[in-house]
Amino acid sequence: MQKKLIALAVAGLASTGAFAQANVTVYGVADASFDVVKIAGDANNELGNTTRVSTNSSLIGFKGAESLGNGLTAVFQFESAVGFDNGGALGTSRDSFVGLSGGFGTVVLGNLTGPTRALGAALDVNSGATGIGANTALLGKLGNNLIGTTDANGNYGGGSTCGRSTVCASIFDTRWKNAIAYVSPTFAGLNATFAYVANENKALNGLTPANTTGFDTGLKYANGPIMAAVTYNAVYTNNAADLKISDFRVGGSYNFGAASVRALFDLARADNFGGNKVTQAVWGLGATYNVTPASKLVGQVYVARDLKVNGSSADDSGAKLFTFGVEHSLSKRTMLKATYSMVNNDKLASYDYGINAAGVNAGALPVGASTLGATVQGVSLGLRHTF
Repeated sequence: MQKKLIALAVAGLASTGAFAQANVTVYGVADASFDVVKIAGDANNELGNTTRVSTNSSLIGFKGAESLGNGLTAVFQFESAVGFDNGGALGTSRDSFVGLSGGFGTVVLGNLTGPTRALGAALDVNSGATGIGANTALLGKLGNNLIGTTDANGNYGGGSTCGRSTVCASIFDTRWKNAIAYVSPTFAGLNATFAYVANENKALNGLTPANTTGFDTGLKYANGPIMAAVTYNAVYTNNAADLKISDFRVGGSYNFGAASVRALFDLARADNFGGNKVTQAVWGLGATYNVTPASKLVGQVYVARDLKVNGSSADDSGAKLFTFGVEHSLSKRTMLKATYSMVNNDKLASYDYGINAAGVNAGALPVGASTLGATVQGVSLGLRHTF
């Protein structure tokens, strides 16, 4: 239910015959886990561990559609994150939009998951693509420098720190504010998505330059056991430094029935980043195996290669993610899960979990301890219920 292509989210609404009149469906996910997380330094000295309760991308949503006649349907969705481990207000921080769907495809406007983020999530082995084992720990971060998303004013200047128990994903793996997207009809399993991010932050004449805009496009093939997709996402800040960032992804999966395999390649790039051109490649492999009809093993390995600055390798700037877990279904909607995950940083890297960060770069370490080269590992035991 989470992190799907806009095409899937909207198609599910538009294709349901029950929506002859305007109806509203309430849906959601309640996902909580007890985590034990440890941070160790580059000399293998233990710097500390912590226990916590995490609500892994839990959500509540409202969606609906209305048939307008002549093959045209109005669709809408309001979706809010729910952090019930510590309380918090509801909002529309997740995929929330209104749009029209018909034979021409679908057009939606709002806060949207683009095809780049959707591809990364689709190839993650964890249910809901969430928790300490999620592949967002490494994807698109460009040496841990492209974290977070645009602010309330639409500005983005890059980010490299994450607080404890926060989302620590790259800008390419967050939702786009102020966005409009077109999703084509599906032909023989193939469809395309194009999203544009409006430049609402454009500065008036005489003010500090600001004019952030971007686009996110993808082509996906899904037919039977095969899924494959390619995406490209670009963001232009047009600020004083004229920072330009982009991300290219290609990946796919094959479902054997009792097992599945998946692979992903990611290439992030920044121009005018401290006066340099910086790139980084990340690749990942994952698999699932149904031990019994109710129990499934999941595992994945992701490797962030060293940064390349103006074409030259920056040694020891990469990292590795190792994830292994067990998911046991108590029913179609309720699941027990156990996950072990480790982010192993090179000597000059400081990556953190993408979901529920340990806080490597935000005061979690003792005074004087280096965040570079730290290893973050944890065990998570949880319960996931969908409705």
